[in-house]
Amino acid sequence: MKKAVIIGASSGIGYEVAKILINQGWNIGAAARREDKLEELKSHASQQVVIQSLDVTKEDASNNLQLLIDKLGGMDLFLLSSGIGFQNITLDPTVEIKSVQTNADGFVRMTTAAFDYFKEHGGGHIAVISSIAGTKGLGVAPAYSATKRFQNTYIDALNQLSNMQKLNIKFTDIRPGFVKTNLLNDGKHYPLLMSPQFVAKKIVSAINRNKRVAIIDWRYRILVFFWRLIPRCIWCRLSIKTS
Repeated sequence: MKKAVIIGASSGIGYEVAKILINQGWNIGAAARREDKLEELKSHASQQVVIQSLDVTKEDASNNLQLLIDKLGGMDLFLLSSGIGFQNITLDPTVEIKSVQTNADGFVRMTTAAFDYFKEHGGGHIAVISSIAGTKGLGVAPAYSATKRFQNTYIDALNQLSNMQKLNIKFTDIRPGFVKTNLLNDGKHYPLLMSPQFVAKKIVSAINRNKRVAIIDWRYRILVFFWRLIPRCIWCRLSIKTS
């Protein structure tokens, strides 16, 4: 039976992906900061789910990941679904640094631990949920868009490193647009908002098809295509914000 570890499985996209994989017969190792929410997931399929409290910003996160893998009895798929993001036009440094600690420091801590595990155990699949925000720097959310670009580039680098070392590791960079999760529960209006259930289905499909990059959904693929065509001198003069 296939085994997946999901970091950020207590709510939102990670929670919905976990439920789909459970229905497909996977055994799940679920991790997040809130253990009570993980217990709720485990109640859906106690024989298929093991849980572990884990905070990606803490130094012990890698050790806790290994504890979870040991409980699960191995790992075939690693999905990183933990991340934060804020609009921060006042450039409050506390907000910016918090985003970096989770989306950059925590991201590196977790993906390198997964990479090393698969390197030692003959291969596997690393999937991460980044964002289309990594396409261009968004003035309303500097740290968020910058850390998402960082994630895109880091996975590119790990993919190349895996090939250099002739490892059997697959990578999927999942780039959703706006998703109706607690991350966007700030009272603002977000266009083209997608449900976490819809996005989770697309993510599982992309993982099962071993897609290298998955922009979700088709509307955002069109948007990103045109974003990339905008010259920097024009982009920096645009006013892009939600209300």
